[in-house]
Amino acid sequence: MEQTLMNLLAHCELCPRMCGVNRLKGEKGFCGATGENIKVARAALHYWEEPCISGERGSGTVFFSYCTLRCAFCQNREIRGGEAGAEITIDRLSDIFLEQQSRGAHNVNLVTPTHYLPQIILALRDAKRRGLRLPVVYNTSGYERAEMLRLLEGTVDIWLPDFKYMDEGLARTYSAAPGYPETALSALSEMVRQAGEPVFDADGMMQKGVIIRHLCLPGHLSDSKAAVGALFSRFGNRVYYSLMNQYTPPSDRVLPWENLMGRVTAADYDALIDYAVDLGLENGFTQEEGTAEESFIPPFDLEGVFPEK
Repeated sequence: MEQTLMNLLAHCELCPRMCGVNRLKGEKGFCGATGENIKVARAALHYWEEPCISGERGSGTVFFSYCTLRCAFCQNREIRGGEAGAEITIDRLSDIFLEQQSRGAHNVNLVTPTHYLPQIILALRDAKRRGLRLPVVYNTSGYERAEMLRLLEGTVDIWLPDFKYMDEGLARTYSAAPGYPETALSALSEMVRQAGEPVFDADGMMQKGVIIRHLCLPGHLSDSKAAVGALFSRFGNRVYYSLMNQYTPPSDRVLPWENLMGRVTAADYDALIDYAVDLGLENGFTQEEGTAEESFIPPFDLEGVFPEK
C-alpha cells in the first residue's frame, strides 16, 4: 500500500493540473513540490479558524509549502512559492501530528495539503497506530480531484474547503484555475459524501462534517451570491458555511485590478448575508465588521517543524 501511494508521485496527477511529472526524480509541475519528502513552514496551535475548529485550545495546524493555485491576492505567498518551509520525512510528519495532540489541540489541521496527499495518508496511518485520536481537518482551496479525495476515505473527519468562485472567468483571471467552479463542486460533493451529517461534541467542537468557506472579493457581490446560491442548492443545510469579509489587499505590490486594491464594503457583505438568510441557510459563520484589519497570518518561522531540543 505504501509503495502504491508513493507511486502516485511518479506520474503526478494529484490535483486538477494533472501535470504528469515524475516528482520522485526531481521533476517539478505547477505546484513546485518535488521528491519524497514534505515541505512544512509551521506546525503549531492556531486560534483563528471557525469557533468549532479552534475552540479554546487551538487547532493543530500544519502549514504545507507550495500550492496548486496562483491567487493574485494570496496572503501566504512565501509558502505558496516554497520560499518558506523546510523538508521533513513522513516519519517526522507523523511525529508532528502526535505532538499537536500532546499540546492539547482540538484537531490536526492540514493546511494546503493537496500536493502531499500520499505522504500525509501514510503519516496519519502511522500516527493513528501510535495513538493519534484527534479529528483530522482537511483545509483546502477546493481545487481538488474527487478521484484523489476518495483515497482519504476513513482518514479525514472534517473537511474545510474554500469555494472561491462561481464564475469561470474570475477563477482563470485571479487564480489561474481553469474549470474551478465545476471541479470544486465535484470535490465538495465527494467531501459531503464521506463526512455525512455534521457531528459535534458536548463542547460544541466539530468532530465530523463539512464547513465550506467563501471569501467575498471587493466588487464581486454578484459572484458571491451566485456561489452561495449554487452551494445551498446542492448541499442545503447538510453542511456549514463560513462567509468571510476578511479580504485584505496586498501591501507589498499593486494588483492590476483596481477593485482588488480595496476592501469589501459593509453594504456588500450585509447584502450577501441577507441573501443567504433568504435562501434558508441556517448553519453558518459570519465575520464582524473590521475583521479585515486583523491578521490571521501566523509567522512561517518553522515553529514546531523540528523536534524540540
